[in-house]
Amino acid sequence: MKLTIFNGSPRGKKSNSKILIEQFVRGFTESEGNTYQILYLNRINDAENLARAFEEAECVLLATPLYTDAMPGLVKAFIETLEPYVGRTNNPPLGFIVQSGFPEAAHSRPLERYFEKLATRLDSPYLGTIVKGGVEGIQIQPEKMTRKLFDTFYRIGLHFGETGAFDQDLIQSLAKPERYPRWMGPIFKIFLKTKFGRFYWDSQLTKNGAYDDRFARPFV
Repeated sequence: MKLTIFNGSPRGKKSNSKILIEQFVRGFTESEGNTYQILYLNRINDAENLARAFEEAECVLLATPLYTDAMPGLVKAFIETLEPYVGRTNNPPLGFIVQSGFPEAAHSRPLERYFEKLATRLDSPYLGTIVKGGVEGIQIQPEKMTRKLFDTFYRIGLHFGETGAFDQDLIQSLAKPERYPRWMGPIFKIFLKTKFGRFYWDSQLTKNGAYDDRFARPFV
């Protein structure tokens, strides 16, 4: 099988999406003869070549982060370039990965439904959507904290490389929790007021020179 992978993260090669893709293809390439290529949608000047890659693909996997319950604009822009292929015969099968910093899978379900509808509109066989929350921060977490996550993506890729299908049991297990119980809401609010709860996001704000403006309300 030849797999064409589109990484839809604006962070490109420095993204969490790339890390999860790497674990997936580690399993995928266990099957002899399986090959893949990874293309980055943040290379917006290559829009024509990216669309051509879809046209020539045997099978497609699109990975994207969830940005406030939606896809990044560059993913939407890429999808719009696929309009000429609507109704074309032999469009490639489509599978998706949606990862987010939100811990609950429920945040990603609207985008999952969108991608299923997209496959239908393109008349592409829909392979399914791998949903995983709580991903933000994996680049700084120790190996013991990411081992289970990476192993699951490896096993999904391994199964896909052998069968051409996603292992639905693994996908359902990976997506948990779907929602946290309501009683955990107040606990999260208290946790996020602590220095430890704010550490990662405060470090990102500082890194990008935005810490002093973290309470800005430009649209008010």
